[in-house]
Amino acid sequence: VQLQASGGGLVQTGGSLRLSCAASGHTGNTNYMAWFRQAPGKEREFVSATRWTGTTTYYADSVRGRFTISRDNAKTTVYLQMNSLKPEDTAVYYCAGGRPITSTLRLRNSYAYWGQGTQVTVSS
Repeated sequence: VQLQASGGGLVQTGGSLRLSCAASGHTGNTNYMAWFRQAPGKEREFVSATRWTGTTTYYADSVRGRFTISRDNAKTTVYLQMNSLKPEDTAVYYCAGGRPITSTLRLRNSYAYWGQGTQVTVSS
């Protein structure tokens, strides 16, 4: 499975960005797709996840209500709409795919496939 993330950039506080993650190859090897982020000097942390089927989505408390994850199965692409951005959202954002169980979907080790990362910078 290959994952290609895009859509990062520089935005002011309160602005919006939409990230995309295009999946190709044996996408059947994944049932969940997720977004993680890593700020300088910090651990990579879970942001959001969704399954390829169904409507359930998951969010970190820090982004719930501001970020929305969605998918387009026909394009095997997952999106992360980020609104009301804050300087603390500044990080490299990574998309990930794998087959975690529900109790482990927030753990980075649960995902076997990773995109290259896209930088999001929110200026104050």
